[in-house]
Amino acid sequence: MLSEEKIKIMTSLAMFEKQEGKRIFPINRYFKSDYVSSKLFRSFFSYTFSFLSCLLLWGLYYMERWLNTMDLKSLTGTGIRIGIIYAAGLAFYLAISIYIYMKRYEHASRGMKIYLAKLKRLDKRYDGNTRSIKRIKGGRTS
Repeated sequence: MLSEEKIKIMTSLAMFEKQEGKRIFPINRYFKSDYVSSKLFRSFFSYTFSFLSCLLLWGLYYMERWLNTMDLKSLTGTGIRIGIIYAAGLAFYLAISIYIYMKRYEHASRGMKIYLAKLKRLDKRYDGNTRSIKRIKGGRTS
């Protein structure tokens, strides 16, 4: 016998899986610290790669000026400034990444709780229609 309420619950579960499933289910395979640290590792390398790419372009743009004024003091000063800019930018970028990935994990865990609550509700509807299975004494019962 078809139950309209069961169909509604199953439809809402299917819609939830289709809309939110791609974002929620992969995230919930990790602990929060593991998820955030793996994303920070990736963020570190992406920031470093983009910084080095921009540094290369900047260096090629000012190459003629550097070759004309090959002064060791100015080159070391420029290197120190570049290092400070890199460190400050990296710290800022990683702080933003931590905030974003923690929020994504929290959103995914809330979504997973909603999904599990809907599954439990559906399971209760199915339990009402089936007869209970009685265990026979003997053998393993746990």
